Amino acid sequence: VNNPIPSNLKSEAKKAAKILREFTEITSRNGPDKIIPAHVIAKAKGLAILSVIKAGFLVTARGGSGIVLARLPDGRWSAPSAIGIAGLGGGFELGIEVSDLVIILNYDRAVEAFAKGGNLTLGGNLTVAVGPLGRNLEGNVSLRSSAAVFTYCKSRGLFAGISLEGSCLIERKETNRKFYCRDIRAYDILFGDITRPAQAEDLYEILDSFTEKYESEGQRVNARRAAREQKKASAKLPPKPSSRPQQSPAQAQLSSGSQSKCFCCNSNTSNQPIEVTALYSFEGQQPGDLNFQAGDRITVISKTDSHFDWWEGKLRGQTGIFPANYVTMN
Repeated sequence: VNNPIPSNLKSEAKKAAKILREFTEITSRNGPDKIIPAHVIAKAKGLAILSVIKAGFLVTARGGSGIVLARLPDGRWSAPSAIGIAGLGGGFELGIEVSDLVIILNYDRAVEAFAKGGNLTLGGNLTVAVGPLGRNLEGNVSLRSSAAVFTYCKSRGLFAGISLEGSCLIERKETNRKFYCRDIRAYDILFGDITRPAQAEDLYEILDSFTEKYESEGQRVNARRAAREQKKASAKLPPKPSSRPQQSPAQAQLSSGSQSKCFCCNSNTSNQPIEVTALYSFEGQQPGDLNFQAGDRITVISKTDSHFDWWEGKLRGQTGIFPANYVTMN
């Protein structure tokens, strides 16, 4: 557990990087089902990362420090702004506890609330919920939650939600002024008026890795989904006619010099060309096959009376044979 005592912004950024790594890396303590999913951070509008100490007898007090960042319109993360947390509680409690917190800001209004400065009470204007855990990109139904804020808490190596009702988040203006060497509001920091500092590069490397991980996971999921759809589509294809001619009519005519060896028994002799529309895609497997995609309009050169046969057609300047049960008459 990290030091909750307020310090300069450089130290706070370093502490935030360490906390975020502990919440997102698989270790002997934290299995795959006990980490913050990459897509939660990749889709977040903002993040607040803090260390908090709670102590008391009957009446408890809570205090700590950390930073807040916001997602900029171009997808990058803003410079950090220093924040503190304070609160009071009651109940039959005795002792002291130090916790690390990661607060996910899911909506722009949550970021704006942090950026306004002054005191912000979580659980009042902003709905707070325990954030989802695990690496499952598709099956995590918790992402449908309408909570403006997700919270994660680690105390003594365990992840759990923490009640933040009655806790005030405070902008540490003096800490920001010393780090950026001028008076500046949290709003200006979080909305891109300050370039992100090199002192927090470790934190940005971790944050950027979540976007890359989320995109790669998304690509794998899309590839699996496309493979399943393709498999389903191919499973529905009708069987090709078994009596496949050994060569196309055009090839037979070239080799024999006459039309007597044409495999088709019913050539189209009318002036009006016959057109068919492909119901399925067909990729030829032998020379002389006519390739087409579903929806293509094929001009029939010669055909039989059966749809369970091979016909000859022309498409985009190419001539070849195709299974007649893959098309329908126009």
